[in-house]
Amino acid sequence: MPERMRGLEGALAEALSPSWRQRVRAGRGLAAFADVPEAAEALLGLLLDVEDTAVTRQTAEALARVGSVAAIRLIALAVAGADANQADWLQTGVYDALGPDGVPDVAAACGKLARDPEEVVRRGAADISAWTDGTRC
Repeated sequence: MPERMRGLEGALAEALSPSWRQRVRAGRGLAAFADVPEAAEALLGLLLDVEDTAVTRQTAEALARVGSVAAIRLIALAVAGADANQADWLQTGVYDALGPDGVPDVAAACGKLARDPEEVVRRGAADISAWTDGTRC
């Protein structure tokens, strides 16, 4: 099995862990696989983690740092399904990734997601854009 796939398998297993630390590690590890359906499903669960806000925040940060359309789409989907507390931590995770200089790939991804066929994705991308005052996303 190629090393990349072993990393995916390990992170998928950690995503189901009762340990919040392992779930955080899984979110970071899976972010690079946002375009892989199994990883995307696990990442969405981590973004909406009901047990620990650190998992939500750090998974959102990892995905925002990746900045691909697939990664930002997962954050947008999570925003649509999040309660107010989860949305706050998703927003904080995105802010953590953007830093003072922003992440240009996030802006490009949001632009593409504004035309996504799914309404919930478009709404989530609009929320992400509003969080950043439209200057970075």
